Amino acid sequence: MSASPTSGGFGAGFRAMVPLWMGVAPFGAAYAVTARAAGIDPVHTQLMSLLVFAGGAQFAAVGLIAAGAGPWTLISTTFLLNLRHLLYGVVVASTTELRGGRRLLAAHLLTDEAFGVHVAHGRGRPAFLIGAGLSLFVVWNAATLVGSLLARSLPEPHAIGLDIVFPLAFLALLVPLLHDHRTLAVAAIAGLGAWGLGAVLEPGAALLVAATLAAAIGAALPAAAREAP
Repeated sequence: MSASPTSGGFGAGFRAMVPLWMGVAPFGAAYAVTARAAGIDPVHTQLMSLLVFAGGAQFAAVGLIAAGAGPWTLISTTFLLNLRHLLYGVVVASTTELRGGRRLLAAHLLTDEAFGVHVAHGRGRPAFLIGAGLSLFVVWNAATLVGSLLARSLPEPHAIGLDIVFPLAFLALLVPLLHDHRTLAVAAIAGLGAWGLGAVLEPGAALLVAATLAAAIGAALPAAAREAP
């Protein structure tokens, strides 16, 4: 009988991400195909996956490079896209003790998916977080390599319906955490806020503002409830 995702450390974190591989791999390959089409050679395409390891930022950077954008445009765009990681870092730092090299490694490997699985199943266990992050890191980089080698023969993930994998995966992680009115309110405010702000802000900034607002309201709700007659 296999161990559940809630038991163990590094190995449990690594295995907890396996169901997401089928969604990560096609997009890693699609990034490589896009990069090759933009004129980026295989070495630099792979280096971006190894050193940046952020799917949305990598796709955005490749598109900007193809359009001839300058370095400051690249830096500012990818920074805004990844602003949500500031919140991820605050949550991880407040619940999981990480020191020295493990802190740097966890920061590099932290993704939306690894954060979600860690919060749901591995909170407080640094080995779980690193295992989850490394699991996707290996798959993303392997898929990048395959995409570079087979750039002309791979279909787009959207064309075969795999773009639905990530939203469904996050929904599956979210639902068990909605156990009272407070968590339901926070989730609703964050979701609706991100959707509304997305029309006027960059995606990363919209997520950061909506999540911060929802967290602040969620923190205030218990106090308001106690003061109510």
